[in-house]
Amino acid sequence: MDWGTDLWDQYDVIDKHTQSGLDLVDRYIKFVKERTEIEQNYAKQLRNLTKKYAKRGSKDEQDCKFSNYASFQEILNELNDYAGQRELIAENMMTAICVELTKYLQDIKQERKTHLSDAKKAQQTLESSFKHLESTKKRFAKEWAEADKATQQAEKTENDLNATRLDVEKAKQHAHARTHTAEECRNDYAAQLQKYNKEQNFFYYSEIPQIFNKLQDMDERRIQRLAEGYCQFSDIEKKVLPIISKCLEGISTAGGKIDEKQDSILFIEQHKSGFERPGDVEFEDYTQGIKPATSDSSLHPPKVRAKLWPFSKKHKTTHAEKHMPPPAEDFSHLPPEQRKKKLQAKIDDITKELQKTQDQSDALEKMKGVYEQNPQMGDPSSLEPQITETAQTIGRLRGELAKYETWLAEAVGGEESSNTVNNNAQHSISSVVTADQSQNIYTEFDDEFDDIESPIGQCTALYTFEGNSEGTISITEGELLSVMEEDKGDGWMRVLRANGEEGYIPSSYVKLTP
Repeated sequence: MDWGTDLWDQYDVIDKHTQSGLDLVDRYIKFVKERTEIEQNYAKQLRNLTKKYAKRGSKDEQDCKFSNYASFQEILNELNDYAGQRELIAENMMTAICVELTKYLQDIKQERKTHLSDAKKAQQTLESSFKHLESTKKRFAKEWAEADKATQQAEKTENDLNATRLDVEKAKQHAHARTHTAEECRNDYAAQLQKYNKEQNFFYYSEIPQIFNKLQDMDERRIQRLAEGYCQFSDIEKKVLPIISKCLEGISTAGGKIDEKQDSILFIEQHKSGFERPGDVEFEDYTQGIKPATSDSSLHPPKVRAKLWPFSKKHKTTHAEKHMPPPAEDFSHLPPEQRKKKLQAKIDDITKELQKTQDQSDALEKMKGVYEQNPQMGDPSSLEPQITETAQTIGRLRGELAKYETWLAEAVGGEESSNTVNNNAQHSISSVVTADQSQNIYTEFDDEFDDIESPIGQCTALYTFEGNSEGTISITEGELLSVMEEDKGDGWMRVLRANGEEGYIPSSYVKLTP
């Protein structure tokens, strides 16, 4: 069964049905657009929520050393990544469904218009042929009537006794001419009738069925394409479900990392002073040497014991305290335990800054290599002032790190103990020696390129991302990337690949290198 055979006379019904199908495609496109808006608003609200509760400041960083604080920060990070996946769903739906279906809808509208126009033209051609047939038929009828009338007139003239032979001949010739003309019109009518019947047969059995079958094929293709769009509505979200599951698993893992005993130990380590508890107060005997006449209690008042309860109010700064010498750089003014903790915290801060500077130096070297291989992307010499400055910073930090490590070794009682306390810091020093040794080769360049943009860190791709939209780039799982612009709350960050390609990727697809 097909439209051309069974619906050969239902042009208007086919017209309305195909138009209704196109209207459904348009409704589905609008539906998906509204879904993407919901996803985008949802992601935005999630990002604002994580930003609102994210810890900031030195005190917050100190708190994050506790597992229950750190786990909450991990939960916020995972939720931020989750928001990025919702944004990715919205973007993919807009690209794969809305944009593609809109383009397809325009094409199929034009195809439908062409088929309906062909059907109209065929109908008009057949109607024009029928009008010509009617005209030929009327002319034949008219001429045949005139011929019959002329024949009767000739017979009447021939039977008239008063008519001359010339009148009779003239009447016969006129009747013969009329009869001949009528015969020609009859032949024209017969030929036109045969032509029309042939055209009508072609119209109803071939031309219109073909057009209607094309419209049927078009409508079936439209239904199939719409079905694909329906499936994409689900498949697009299914593709990111593994990553969403990882985010949710990360939240569960963060909760499982909490160690209440370790948090208590850490709190103790941070705040214990190292002093011994106060000893017993000795009895002071005032009965010795008491004079009966006078009492020296007013001359020698008893000593007042200082408050030992730690929750006393903060005392006011005295004049003597104002003129106390400033705290020593090596924290030697503090008790042993507090001094060790302060020195260790300072070493950790310097180590962190040293590693960050080293990462920046590595990124600059990689970028320089990219520029050397691809001169059209930039001038390698423009990076050398920054490389020199970074190398000098590394040297300064290395010196500070060595100084504080020496003080820590003194605090814990020897160089060997220092190595045990801070192996990670020693490892960081060795990792930056190469950069420090290379600093001298760049000192000859000017500072005219100070404003050249440099990477602010590095990251590793956790997943493969196909950058199909404008401004994005494609990355592969495990690829090392340079961070050019961090995530500003919209779920995207700008990175530089080793081949020099630069663009935006979802923040949730990478892991920052510490």
